[in-house]
Amino acid sequence: MLDPIVVEESIDRALAEDIGFGDLTSELVIPAEARAELALNARQDVVVAGIDVIARVFRRRVPDCRIELRVKDGDRVKAGAAMGRVEGAARGLLAVERTALNFLQHLSGIATLTAQYAERIAGTRAVLIDTRKTTPGLRALEKHAARVGGARNHRLRLDDGVLIKDNHISVCGSIAAALRRARAGTPVLTKIEVECDTLEQVREALEAGADMILLDNMSLEDMRQAVALAGGRIPLEASGGVRLENIRSIAETGVDFISVGRITQSAPAVDIGLDAVIKG
Repeated sequence: MLDPIVVEESIDRALAEDIGFGDLTSELVIPAEARAELALNARQDVVVAGIDVIARVFRRRVPDCRIELRVKDGDRVKAGAAMGRVEGAARGLLAVERTALNFLQHLSGIATLTAQYAERIAGTRAVLIDTRKTTPGLRALEKHAARVGGARNHRLRLDDGVLIKDNHISVCGSIAAALRRARAGTPVLTKIEVECDTLEQVREALEAGADMILLDNMSLEDMRQAVALAGGRIPLEASGGVRLENIRSIAETGVDFISVGRITQSAPAVDIGLDAVIKG
């Protein structure tokens, strides 16, 4: 579930950025008493994410607006599908329509791309997970969208878990030394993951007692050997260079998790329209 406080803070920032002191165009050309009805329609096949967020956006400017949502997060809708309608004071709705669409198109884009990755590894043991490669200030929303699309979340923030990466190892001198330091101060329920670039490092991490190993930019053959070395004792995560074209091959090496930064960092916005309903 999305934290409502986080959602409201995100909306605050987005509206302040887009509106400034007011919607000059609407205030000049739209009569104060005018009302409008806007229809929300999918213009391509999408996995929906952020539909409740846009309802909050509209109500922020027009508290008494009437909103009819015909889809929910996680729904898969076809191009042309009616996703909902909103009716209320025209000036207010028009002032926030772009912000509402930005949220919905961006988050649904992440969910749609994530679903494509998840579908490629269906039937394998591998689980798709996201990364911290997110838009600054939008991480909670983007990770929600990834989850809606079929991924599991990795760390939400740096305080969520211990991941010893190459730079940590370089400063500490070795994987074993970094693990000893981490183990001494890590809460008992918190896992310690170690990033490994080579099979030699995988062996060192296993011997030093890592709870999980990240296989960074390894070849398929090295991943298969790493899986054999681990022997099911701890989970293995594959990361680096993962694309739709190769994720199935990576999953078939036997790794437990595959992390993909592209699902949040590079997902294209989907095409969703918000058009005025002409009556009469």
